[in-house]
Amino acid sequence: MLDCEIHPSEDEVYEVVDLTEYARRHQWWSRVFGNNSGPIAEKYSVATQLMMGGVTGWCAGYVFQRVGKIAATAIGGGFLLLQIANHSGYVQVDWKKVEKDVNKAKKHLKKKANKAAPEINTFIEEATDFIKRNIVLSSGFVGGFFLGLAS
Repeated sequence: MLDCEIHPSEDEVYEVVDLTEYARRHQWWSRVFGNNSGPIAEKYSVATQLMMGGVTGWCAGYVFQRVGKIAATAIGGGFLLLQIANHSGYVQVDWKKVEKDVNKAKKHLKKKANKAAPEINTFIEEATDFIKRNIVLSSGFVGGFFLGLAS
């Protein structure tokens, strides 16, 4: 019988990887955009950053404004139709029950909001860090967003 035992040589070195530290060093945008996606300030001029932030902000603001108008029209129109149907006698609304249910939902939401998930806190910390490192781009985005809302 052949006795074969493999012994690691002294030249072999094993690296222990701490996954939590790895996750901290490799942010989500690195996984999405690749390893070269560090702070934008290192790659582009201030004018380019402002233009990129402004254009993307304007697009986001414009879309937000349009979707907001459609949502407000739908909700307002639905409420108006409900009032007309109630006044005409087609629908009887128990407003005391509606108020009770709304208050119960508000209490439930407050209780859930006080126990914010750690993932939300992590996302907020990452977003704050991104904004701090890319302040010019972020400023352009905010300005463009407000211009998009106004247009």
